Amino acid sequence: MCRSIKTLRPPFQEIVTEEDMQAAALQYVRKISGFRAPAAHNAEAFDKAVAAVAAATAELLATLQVRR
Repeated sequence: MCRSIKTLRPPFQEIVTEEDMQAAALQYVRKISGFRAPAAHNAEAFDKAVAAVAAATAELLATLQVRR
């Protein structure tokens, strides 16, 4: 789907920053909405979606158990 989103879990990434998660969330929301930047009347919904995806990403990464 979003080929430019990189895998954020170990062993692909040992250190994942909040900026990494935010960038991935932004790419995802851009892809599914079809907007690179939303119009002013959609900006709030767009920003809320990015925040929700970033939060879900952080929760997922915090709870994954990766076997090595």
